[in-house]
Amino acid sequence: MEIFTPPDAARNAGTKYRAILVAARFARYLNDFPKDRQVQWTENERAMKLTTLSMRKLVSGELNFRELRRRRSEV
Repeated sequence: MEIFTPPDAARNAGTKYRAILVAARFARYLNDFPKDRQVQWTENERAMKLTTLSMRKLVSGELNFRELRRRRSEV
């Protein structure tokens, strides 16, 4: 099991909470990707769970993201 500390996660995402949200969204994206069109992964990455893979990519700086603000609906 790989362990990611909160300061490691926050280094590339700003806060540890944002890091968790970004990694979770990326893991969902990978899960929805068609199985016949999988990304070229190494054998080690193929054996990992998607949440661990996404946290590893976020902590290492391989995962770039952009935060979009939600529009407020006018009532």
